[in-house]
Amino acid sequence: MTRVPLCNDSNVQLRFLVPEDLPEIKKLCREWFPIEYPHSWYEDISCNRKFFSLAAVYKFQIIGLIVVEIKPQGKCNKEDQGLLSSHFPKTSLVAYILTLGVVQEFRRNGIATLLLDSVISHLTNSSETADCKAIYLHVLTTNTTAIQFYEQRKFKVHSFLPLYYNVHGVAKDGYSYVLYVNGGHPPWTILDYLKHWGRTISRIELCSLPKHLMTAIGTVIASILPTGLRSNLSVS
Repeated sequence: MTRVPLCNDSNVQLRFLVPEDLPEIKKLCREWFPIEYPHSWYEDISCNRKFFSLAAVYKFQIIGLIVVEIKPQGKCNKEDQGLLSSHFPKTSLVAYILTLGVVQEFRRNGIATLLLDSVISHLTNSSETADCKAIYLHVLTTNTTAIQFYEQRKFKVHSFLPLYYNVHGVAKDGYSYVLYVNGGHPPWTILDYLKHWGRTISRIELCSLPKHLMTAIGTVIASILPTGLRSNLSVS
């Protein structure tokens, strides 16, 4: 018989955290993560409305948890600056996933996906978060399970974070990952600009411009392109 994923079970419900959850979520986070969080952090995520803290509950037990902070990109930490293209104002919102975890015995049941999808749905379908342009997170470079999970859901590496984590007194490297939503996108590279202008030029009717102008444009672009790409450029 084919096993039905628990995420499709009507007994699994999603709800926001409440202060009474604090002892349980502290116990779970200590089991899930190698980082020691202060007591005030648990108070914040269970009480402070600036956090989008969602629990998956099965038969009155919390079996999964996601915590997201939605804030202006101007308030991001230094290592997370540059998530968005410079033409987005500093007031544009971004969503930072502080934590996402599932109880060991309930893993591989789609619970993490259910929680993440609920957050993405909220950010992309609510008028309050229509200005949110990116969802990002940090992850240990050694946490291959989490990395594969996010990459399968179209998150991309934003930056390498050397010695970012302190795990039991030992410095560990990390990555930041980002998923762009609601029209958000990263800063353009030179290659992005070349592609943009290349597409623009390709849509222009050649007969509508003097031949020598098209030749000049092609010469300028060819001078910018790396040698290996020049053979792909042709103006007729």
